[in-house]
Amino acid sequence: CRGLCRGGTTDTTLCHAPPPNAWALPALTLTAPAHPMAVPLAAWLGLMHLATCLAAGHGMAGKKEISMDGDLVIGGLFPVHEKGVGSEDCGKINEHRGIQRLEAMLFALDEINKDGSILPGVKLGAHILDTCSKDTYALEQSLDFVRASLTRVDGSEHICPDGSYAVHDDVPTAITGVIGGSYSDVSIQVANLLRLFQIPQISYASTSAKLSDKSRYDYFARTVPPDFYQAKAMAEILRFFNWTYVSTVASEGDYGETGIEAFEQEARMRNICIATSEKVGRSMNKKTYDGVVRALLQKPNARVVVLFTRSEDARELLAAAQRANVSFMWVASDGWGALESVVAGSEAVAEGAITIELAAYPIKEFASYFRNLHPYNNSRNPWFREFWEQKFRCSFHTQDCSRYSLKTGKFEPESKITFVVNAVYAMAHSLHNMHRTLCPNSTKLCEAMKPVNGKRFYKDFILNVNFDAPFRPADTESVVRFDRYGDGIGRYNIFNYHYMDGRYRYQKVGYWAEGLILDTSLIPWAETSIPVSQCSDPCKKNEIKSMQPGDICCWICIPCQPYEYLLDEFTCMDCGLGYWPNETLNGCYELPQEYIRWKDVWAIGPVTISCLGFISTLFVIGVFVKNNDTPIVKASGRELCYILLTGVLMCYSMTFIFIAKPSTGVCTLRRLGLGTSFAVCYSALLTKTNRIARIFSGVKEGVQRPRFISPTSQVVICMALISCQLIIVIIWLLVETPGTGKETEPDKRYIVTLKCNNRDSNMLISLTYNVLLIVLCTVYAFKTRKCPENFNEAKFIGFTMYTTCIIWLAFLPIFYVTSSDYRGLASATAWASSCPAWGRGLMGGAPDAHPCLQVQTTTMCISVSLSGTVVLGCLFTPKLHIILFQPQKNVASHRVGTARFSVAAASSSQSHGEHARAGEGLGDSTPFLV
Repeated sequence: CRGLCRGGTTDTTLCHAPPPNAWALPALTLTAPAHPMAVPLAAWLGLMHLATCLAAGHGMAGKKEISMDGDLVIGGLFPVHEKGVGSEDCGKINEHRGIQRLEAMLFALDEINKDGSILPGVKLGAHILDTCSKDTYALEQSLDFVRASLTRVDGSEHICPDGSYAVHDDVPTAITGVIGGSYSDVSIQVANLLRLFQIPQISYASTSAKLSDKSRYDYFARTVPPDFYQAKAMAEILRFFNWTYVSTVASEGDYGETGIEAFEQEARMRNICIATSEKVGRSMNKKTYDGVVRALLQKPNARVVVLFTRSEDARELLAAAQRANVSFMWVASDGWGALESVVAGSEAVAEGAITIELAAYPIKEFASYFRNLHPYNNSRNPWFREFWEQKFRCSFHTQDCSRYSLKTGKFEPESKITFVVNAVYAMAHSLHNMHRTLCPNSTKLCEAMKPVNGKRFYKDFILNVNFDAPFRPADTESVVRFDRYGDGIGRYNIFNYHYMDGRYRYQKVGYWAEGLILDTSLIPWAETSIPVSQCSDPCKKNEIKSMQPGDICCWICIPCQPYEYLLDEFTCMDCGLGYWPNETLNGCYELPQEYIRWKDVWAIGPVTISCLGFISTLFVIGVFVKNNDTPIVKASGRELCYILLTGVLMCYSMTFIFIAKPSTGVCTLRRLGLGTSFAVCYSALLTKTNRIARIFSGVKEGVQRPRFISPTSQVVICMALISCQLIIVIIWLLVETPGTGKETEPDKRYIVTLKCNNRDSNMLISLTYNVLLIVLCTVYAFKTRKCPENFNEAKFIGFTMYTTCIIWLAFLPIFYVTSSDYRGLASATAWASSCPAWGRGLMGGAPDAHPCLQVQTTTMCISVSLSGTVVLGCLFTPKLHIILFQPQKNVASHRVGTARFSVAAASSSQSHGEHARAGEGLGDSTPFLV
């Protein structure tokens, strides 16, 4: 900051003793928006003015930079050197991210200045600085960009001793905009500085999501997308391969920390768990990297390690894994990308890695430009000789380096060259649009662009720029534009690092642009199958996770009960009785109601028996009706026989009612019909046996003829007995309203049985009256067993009752142990537990019908039919035999005179007519021979 006066004298007081209002002038002439973290603008400007003056006078004069004259000057920030070790600011030359990117900016400026369609008549210059891959160093370097603003002062304020105005010979040209920086933490620091002076900034590689915050970085744009797109792509890759348990490593700083934070958010949305999260710092040495590897090994199930690191950190981490002789399945961000320098020396442990790189196309023109560079034709790049010596391991002081050439060997273009070129062209197109707007009739810069208004330039022109990307292949559609946050479009290439054709190389295997496209056939897995990275095996469809304490990503799988569905991955929920889980186990459906169907084996047998019995009974009734007035029919007691045959028909009919689908009507008929059919049969038999017993008891005792032995009396007595059963059933129907219900068993809830709602025990209680009738009939049959030979009907009634007792003794236990009431109390008994197996055997393996219900229903039907069959066979077959095959016996001459029994039984005062009437009444209803 020297001032030259007339005659060439120098006034150094201009630096050391500025006017009292010199500090205030910048504050008055600049309008930088306040920053939440910033000190007052006047203080900022004062400190920076002092810093730049001191830097110019002490120690900064020998620094390297690129300065190219132009009508408009664009600043550039590149990591020409890697960050230094220890107290050193800078390390070795960064060939790819430093030299190549820097030369890409120079190449783009050359092309723009040669292009007459962009800024015709206006030349673009450059002021390019080295950041040494370090944010604090980059901030110091960037002070050069604001010096012009700090020293943009009216010359009248600096007057030489002779009264002339001082001419400032070292005031830098104002910076129109800045291209850079590379790393996100560098761009953040620089953006905080440049915004104070309204200097727009376009980065070609900084992807931190923080930089999308326009309230803090309101002069920042970038040709690359923010990291949350990359994080989403990485999470989708993990989900694609079902890698649900992974470890993460992030570089300290905005790039790594914000990137891994975005990834973890995307991972949680896809049920991907983080086993452990590690960070690698700027000042870490080999031992600390080895410690990170040991920490990763503490989670052996997390085979996949996600890296959101800078290239240097990724390289050191691979080296540490090499030293530990361990390998992981790496999934890395664009910090690793497709760089050979990252995997150099650690190819074996890097094998299989899946890396992400911003989608870009190679620029052939730049490759040709770069390969033709040589220290002797590239003097504008002060770092090129240092790069040359490092690359070819030669020295210009000790040996001739001129014999080497970049034309030999394979050229590996850096992955973000395209974005550097696009950033420079975006700046140029924005200036071109601004020039056409503000200087429409001029090919030179007009006063409206001296200097360029940075705020308007950024908001009206940079954010609205839209052009086809330069040097793109003919078959590629690529547009350069920014969204309202100043971010580029999110597109990524996906690479796999593997060994093929005798060497390790990166192979493009996919692409991401709002969706993942992967060709897994291009990935030769080191193992025979896709690596597994899961803390616990996935639970089966019917299992839930029981999380383990202290580790939310590990679980034990617990199966749900067959009747439960999955409310979520941690909860089984009972479907409830009558319902069953659907195939996907996310809900329940109502089970079909099972009952015996007509086509079932269990139904065919009873129905066949009933049909045959029904036909036989109708045949007997027909024969009796046809021979109604014959002696054998009359002697059998026609009235009671017809009642008895009606009861037999009812017994056979009950099979059809029990096999019919349960309904309110069917259930009512079951209750009414079962007991009543038995009551009709056994009431008639009881009336008949009681009459015989009373008659022959009176004969033995010699008393007069018993009362109520006439046919009418017998019918009345029989009906009275049947009415008792009807009263019992009616009371039962009133107390327990008939209807249907569903029944399931605790161990077989998949079977829902449709049945009548009455309890089986109540059914047995209803049959108690019939048991009483059977017992009384059996007693009377036993008492009349010694009747005269001609009164064989008593003997046949006895056979009937004995057989009936046997049937009922067999029926009642089977009915009871197969009833739901009994199974609820004694399901562990041998009979109850064997019931299902028996049922399945008879059903041929049918899984739907409940076997115990089938056994019970079939037993009931057969028992009732057998009861009717016994009555039909024992009592009516002998009579049919005589009627049909021995008609000669069905005549009056074969009747046994009964008058002698009447006379013997009558008293001496009775008349002969009375005895005759008694004998006749007995003979009309008392069979002979049968």
